[in-house]
Amino acid sequence: MSDSPRRPLDERLAAVHCQVLARNPGESEFHQAVEEVLESLGPVVAKHPEYVEAAILERLCEPERQIIFRVPWVDDAGAVRINRGFRVEFNSALGPYKGGIRFHPSVYAGVIKFLGFEQVFKNALSGLPIGGGKGGSDFDPRGRSDGEVMRFCQSFMTELHRHLGEHTDVPAGDIGVGEREIGYMFGQYKRITNRYESGVLTGKGIGVGGAQVRREATGYGVAVFTEEMLKATGRSMSGRRVVVSGSGNVAIYAAERAQRLGAEVVACSDSGGYVVDDGGLDIGLLRQVKERERGRVADYATRRGPGARHVEGGSVWEVPCEIALPCATQNEITGPDAARLIEGGCIAVAEGANMPTTPEAVRLLTGAGVLFAPGKAANAGGVATSALEMQQNASRDSWTFEYTEARLEEIMRGIHERCATTAAEYGSPGDYVAGANIAGFIAVADAMLALGLV
Repeated sequence: MSDSPRRPLDERLAAVHCQVLARNPGESEFHQAVEEVLESLGPVVAKHPEYVEAAILERLCEPERQIIFRVPWVDDAGAVRINRGFRVEFNSALGPYKGGIRFHPSVYAGVIKFLGFEQVFKNALSGLPIGGGKGGSDFDPRGRSDGEVMRFCQSFMTELHRHLGEHTDVPAGDIGVGEREIGYMFGQYKRITNRYESGVLTGKGIGVGGAQVRREATGYGVAVFTEEMLKATGRSMSGRRVVVSGSGNVAIYAAERAQRLGAEVVACSDSGGYVVDDGGLDIGLLRQVKERERGRVADYATRRGPGARHVEGGSVWEVPCEIALPCATQNEITGPDAARLIEGGCIAVAEGANMPTTPEAVRLLTGAGVLFAPGKAANAGGVATSALEMQQNASRDSWTFEYTEARLEEIMRGIHERCATTAAEYGSPGDYVAGANIAGFIAVADAMLALGLV
């Protein structure tokens, strides 16, 4: 088993990479995301010199707007707390900025910029008219009361609202931001603007303009993309042993949809450890513990009884599997994890989270012939369904679960086809990383050329 070497950067791409490093010091996640895209673009700039002449790459790596602001709020004890808020409006060539809001202690400018950069390509791959952006705060909602979360969300939106609009910038949820947080932010936006502008936020509850399938969309999309990737090589998920990292919405619904496709999902995790359930995860119980009770996977194991065991600490990638679905956070599958997966007979990895696989791990997996689906393709179902929510809000309409799920599946199959076809066209058949990066880049680059130097 060999670690396939990094693709050498074309001279013009290397210059862009150096510029990004110099202009964005210390932002390692952003550097990683940019380099991963640039590694794929050598054949593109060779074929399309007009992209170089118009400085498309330099412009694409520089956000159109970066907003950083103070978020003061009062906790239940009456103490004043201060957090930092971010919104990076990265690129609007294809439509209004679109991307989630993340509340987590790890949030800083580099994380938000990496997420926004990824979002540009992900949204382009969806084929829907949406640009890319991302936002968040270093606020941690875990352990906070509903009142504290509400007061924080209201303060956050008091500043952010001036930058939003259904034709300008449309945030959604991400880690730490679900229907509760979106509801509080939408309420504050409505209060400040005196407008019931449903399309300004997505991921809302069904009763306030939300879309069916939005909660499930990212996870469902990951499973659908994985199935399409396997079908392209004459295989399927049916009967395969699957491990999922995380236990939030993405992980739960990726596991649920994988089970519907006939897979045996045996493990998931949270920050405290992981649970192995050899009988297959009970998705109903997992949803009860995680969504309704805001509990831990250790609680799931206790309630599930014999056959389910909790392992404190460690890595869920210690569990042998044929299909790995990383759905937790960035850089969670390391080189040693990838080596374990390969040794355990893994045939496919599809990213449910954003950039959860380190570059070393990606090279090991692909070098060993493991099918690999990058997040900008595999987890695009969430933002695609957000765009469908925007459509429904704009037309004052509401679609059924079945119709929306069918639209989601159609979009995910289209993304798979776009990635596979583009990879083959540019000399890398079966390379979904190259296919996703090139297809997304060309869509945005052509739009930027059409709009002129703006």
